[in-house]
Amino acid sequence: MRPNNSSDSQKFQDGVVTAFVVGLLMTFIVCAGLGVDGGRLVAVRLTLADHAENAARLAAQELTSLRTGSPKIDQQGAYRLALRYLNDNNLSGQISTSAISISVTVSQTVEMSILQLFGARDHLISVTRRVEPRDQ
Repeated sequence: MRPNNSSDSQKFQDGVVTAFVVGLLMTFIVCAGLGVDGGRLVAVRLTLADHAENAARLAAQELTSLRTGSPKIDQQGAYRLALRYLNDNNLSGQISTSAISISVTVSQTVEMSILQLFGARDHLISVTRRVEPRDQ
């Protein structure tokens, strides 16, 4: 008895269409994941940059020796102000002070939502801002 070629051909075509639809669906999900999770990463980075800059600017206002014409940063006071800013905003970071500048680094881990389905793990975002006080 001969196999029915038209039945086998129909099953093959159905399988190709199913694979094509699954491929398109996966592509759309990955694109949505890139849009959603990528957008979240950009938003968190901008927020962290704002916080790092605000903490550094606040700390850089702790100046001494203003009347001598060569102001210096009060390093202990600047460190305390930057640390208070970070604590008040529930952030963790590193603060580096010198007599002429303040650097604040803020970090946060962002959990992937959609891309987690494809093996993307959490992403660490770290932003550093440095401020030097100037009289202008």
